[in-house]
Amino acid sequence: IKIMKIPSSIKDGWFSEVEPQWPGQKLSLALEGFSNESILYNEESEFQSILVFRSAQHGNVLVLDGVVQLTENDEFVYQEMITHLPMMANENPKNVLIVGGGDGGVLREICRHSCVESITLVEIDQKVIDVAKEFFSESTATSFDDERLTIVNQDAAEFLENQNREADSGTRSGYDVIIADTSDPVGPAESLFDPAFYEQMHEALNEDGIVCAQGGCYWTHPHLIENMVACCSDIFDSVDYASTYVPTYPCGQIGFILASKGDVDFKKPGRKMTNTLQFQLQWYTPAVHSASFVLPKFLDGKLEVFRQSVEDEGENDVDDDIDDSYDCFLKDCIIS
Repeated sequence: IKIMKIPSSIKDGWFSEVEPQWPGQKLSLALEGFSNESILYNEESEFQSILVFRSAQHGNVLVLDGVVQLTENDEFVYQEMITHLPMMANENPKNVLIVGGGDGGVLREICRHSCVESITLVEIDQKVIDVAKEFFSESTATSFDDERLTIVNQDAAEFLENQNREADSGTRSGYDVIIADTSDPVGPAESLFDPAFYEQMHEALNEDGIVCAQGGCYWTHPHLIENMVACCSDIFDSVDYASTYVPTYPCGQIGFILASKGDVDFKKPGRKMTNTLQFQLQWYTPAVHSASFVLPKFLDGKLEVFRQSVEDEGENDVDDDIDDSYDCFLKDCIIS
C-alpha cells in the first residue's frame, strides 16, 4: 500500500496557498472532514508538483506548485469566460489552439461550439491531463474523447515556432482563436509570458483571429497587466483587458488579455449565441461579455491609451504615452 505524502501546504485539515507572487495574503480551504484522507493525489511530475484534494465546500481541488488552479465549485466561471469571450467575438471560429488547459475545462467549453472543426491542445505536462481524467472526470475532463481534438505534449513556445515555420512553407493553416490557459509566470509557464511568445501567437493567427490569455489580477499585479497590454498593443491590431470573479483565485478576481490580428471590437459578441449554448452555460451571457470590459477607474485610465486601433495610431502614438521609468518585464519585445 502506497502511503500518501502530506504536503507542507496542508496542516490540521486545512490547505493554505502561500505564494510569493501575492505576499501578505493566503487562501485557505478546509479538507473534507478536516482529514488527510481527503488528499487524493500528491506527486511530482517531470515539470511540477501536482496535488488534488477533496475540500469541505468546493469539491475536488487541483493545485500545481502550491497554487490553486481550479475547484469544482467555481471553475465554470474562469473556463466559460476565457473561452467564450474570444470564441463569441470571432464570427466563425473553425480552427482553435489551446495552450495549456490540461485540466480539460477550456476544451469542454470549446467543444460546445459546433462551428469548430479542429482543436489542438498543447500541454507540456501529460500528467496534468491524466490526473484530470481520474479526479475531474465529471467536471472539467469531459471532452478528451472529442474527435476534433489533437493533443500535443510539448512546450507551447516551441510548438508555435515549428507551426509558423510550416505555415511559411504553405503546409499549415492558421488559427482563428488561440486560448492561452496558462498558470502564473513561473515554472513551466514562464516562457509563455515572454514577448516572443505573443509574437509567435500573432503570426499563427488567421486574419481577424483572436488571442485570449490569462491576464492576472489587478489587485496584485496592476503593472504586469499594464505592461502586457502595452506590449500586445505593439504586436496586435486591437487589444483589451476583461475581468471576472473567481472566489478561490487571489483577491477573488482574474482577468484576460484579448488581442487580435485585424480590428476587432471585443466588447460585444460578433455572433449570436445558439439556444443550446445558452442553456449549457452557468456564467457567460452576452450581457456579462460586455460588462467584463467595464473596469475600475484606477486601471481603466492606464489601459485606455493602449486600446487605440490601427487607424488611430497616427493620431495618438502609444509609445509617446508610456512612462519611460518603467522597468517593463516585456522590454525585450522585438516589435517596435
